[in-house]
Amino acid sequence: MTDFEQQLRIATFDWLRRVVERDGDVISRDVLAKGFEFRGEHIPLVAPVGIFKPRQCDLPLSITTSPNSPYDDGRDQNGLISYMYRGTDPDHRDNVGLRHAMLDGVPLVYFFGIVPGKYLAVWPVFIVGDDRKRLTFSVAADEYAAVDAPTSQTAEYLMPRREYITRTVRQRLHQRGFQERVMQAYREHCTICRLKHRELLDAAHIIPDSVLGGDPIVTNGLALCKIHHAAYDRGVLGISPDYTVTIREDVLVEIDGPMLKHGLVEMHGVRLLLPKSKSEWPDQERLERRFVDFRG
Repeated sequence: MTDFEQQLRIATFDWLRRVVERDGDVISRDVLAKGFEFRGEHIPLVAPVGIFKPRQCDLPLSITTSPNSPYDDGRDQNGLISYMYRGTDPDHRDNVGLRHAMLDGVPLVYFFGIVPGKYLAVWPVFIVGDDRKRLTFSVAADEYAAVDAPTSQTAEYLMPRREYITRTVRQRLHQRGFQERVMQAYREHCTICRLKHRELLDAAHIIPDSVLGGDPIVTNGLALCKIHHAAYDRGVLGISPDYTVTIREDVLVEIDGPMLKHGLVEMHGVRLLLPKSKSEWPDQERLERRFVDFRG
């Protein structure tokens, strides 16, 4: 890898850090496609293909998973990110490029698609495995200091750290993706009170993610404002499988200020604001399971 390419990668990581600090960790595809200027050269970060190499580079700079990708990217047997080859030819030039990046220990950026046109960026990541039978690469995330770390570090030293960091990254990607998909489905409104201030909304799980059935999917999610999220989690309100809100009986008869009256008591019997697509409506079996706990 040339000095120009090494410095370009460092500049890419620094640019991404500034973008995230300024705009948050969800980055639009337009921003990534526009990219930035480096030494008088325009550097985009994504392209229509998932494995992207700018013309100024000899090796890929980024890999991308689209939310509508035909490739089944996921977790490999070691808990690392499994990234599918481009196509089925192991010797396609893009796959060869990633293979060279693996052999040279070259850092890349991983763009994880959460909803169409929006991505979470993870950097640096390294290609650490190549499975020609399954047509997949294994991808590990690492700390930023690894960009300048000696390449002589042994796998026994590197892999435990990378496996731990990658597990943490995977959890963040899927939970953040869950949040964005739920907010999009509910058009950034609380499903109970219709509040539409994004900064006051949460993506709540129907079945908690710590138990069986608590998958980070839209049908296990509800867009709730902070007060209704807390009330749902603490059993102050329940939601029946027919999408109706029930307030706990002792709260209904309680006398308190306007927040209790308007924020909770008046929500008794309210029907949920549902996503436009029926395929994204809350799963009724999960609602039933949660509602039984509420009644109990």
